[in-house]
Amino acid sequence: MRSEIKRRLVHVSGTGMPALYLLDLVTWQQLQELLVLGSASALVLEIVRLFVGLNWRIYDELTREYEQENLAGYALYAFGMTATALAFEPRVAVPAILMLTIADPISGVLGSGELGVKAAHTLLVTFAVCVTIASLLGLPLLAAVLGALVATLADGVKPVVAGYVIDDNLTIPIGAGVAMFVGVRYLPTVA
Repeated sequence: MRSEIKRRLVHVSGTGMPALYLLDLVTWQQLQELLVLGSASALVLEIVRLFVGLNWRIYDELTREYEQENLAGYALYAFGMTATALAFEPRVAVPAILMLTIADPISGVLGSGELGVKAAHTLLVTFAVCVTIASLLGLPLLAAVLGALVATLADGVKPVVAGYVIDDNLTIPIGAGVAMFVGVRYLPTVA
């Protein structure tokens, strides 16, 4: 359980990236560049870990068993945030990233943290947190709900394809971003 809490604290620490932008400490372009740098660093570390055999103790603490022979969750987390920031405008990207950095760790603490479908109460909390994040950041209600639904689905089920776990660290921000983009662009605004 201690390792799970440590993983969740690392997850929440990623909130600092979009916070830099929200607090006007960096421009959107600077944030994108920081995220690209973070993803490149994660990729190098993963190449070394998987192909050279770097085995730092921190990997034992912060990676799950299914990540031992595949890309670790932290790398997918960095890639998911970066792809989202590069693909969408801040209005959509920031809430999508925060759904990953805030709602996912809350869900992880409430849920089992294991593979499989999470309990209904955990999914309801995840959904509520995601809607709240998007709404507080000014997205129209329908777009916020649509993004929250996709983020909750991505959080609730981790499919396994050809023995590889499709990690929610990648699917939450990208999926929520796509859903909110569609909501903002094509759905009517509800007051």
